[in-house]
Amino acid sequence: MKQIVAVGDMKVGTNGDILVTHALGSCLGLIIYDPEAKVGGMLHAMLPLSKINPQKAEANPYMFVDKGVPLLFKAVYGLGGQKQRMVVKAAGCGSPLGKNAMFKIGERNYTVLKKLLWKNSIILEAEDIGGTASRTVSLDLSTGQTLVKIREESKVL
Repeated sequence: MKQIVAVGDMKVGTNGDILVTHALGSCLGLIIYDPEAKVGGMLHAMLPLSKINPQKAEANPYMFVDKGVPLLFKAVYGLGGQKQRMVVKAAGCGSPLGKNAMFKIGERNYTVLKKLLWKNSIILEAEDIGGTASRTVSLDLSTGQTLVKIREESKVL
């Protein structure tokens, strides 16, 4: 069954499910998969730290990297996934407005992710990070295959 992971959302699934998220620009797309249990999940987080808006973080923790990442792992553990078998991949964290963008949300999302993973002794197996193009990411939970499609950069005429 195909499940769409919207912006500020998280989905988990089991063997046979396909998880897809669209429009990863500065947002973080985090993909985790346990190849033995054939379970996994995907997070599409918009902002690095929940402290900027605690009310929003309580209402929708998946909007924030610092809240959404731990919840994604817990949800996959709940399906039988195990940390030592987990394959972890990341996409997005770009700069759709160019490298001189003022707030550098993509860079900050990536920094918070790396700190969280480091503190928990988790290593990224693969990543497609940065740049200005938008990405669509899919995860096939039957095989663990993660596919990243990058839309061509737009030009203003």
